[in-house]
Amino acid sequence: MRFGYTIIYVQDVRKTIDFYVKAFGMAEKFVTPEGDYGELTTGETTLAFASFDLAESNFSSGFVPVSKVEGNLGVEIVLVSENIESDFKTALNNGAELLEPIKQKPWGQKVGYLKDINGLLIEVCTPVQQ
Repeated sequence: MRFGYTIIYVQDVRKTIDFYVKAFGMAEKFVTPEGDYGELTTGETTLAFASFDLAESNFSSGFVPVSKVEGNLGVEIVLVSENIESDFKTALNNGAELLEPIKQKPWGQKVGYLKDINGLLIEVCTPVQQ
């Protein structure tokens, strides 16, 4: 078995895909003609977004949407950067919200936290040095 996808349910798939392309330099991989599902090229594992309507059709018991008004969601995506200061600034200039500035960790890694336009937590970090 292998990890294949992370799918995040969002209000506006197109707007979210466009945000990630501009803020983090990712490439759009695929968006359905209906605009209810889209994927980004991120490396080995796909980062995907699906609409609230699609979530409602998938889960008969309902779902809890990602939200900017409900504090910090207990899950995050992590983006590894070789140029963290520049990448962090680009993200902020393209609509990301600052949650925690970049800090040096005791093990040598630099880590900062943002929120995307939907309220999803994003860790931006340098690679862990072995």
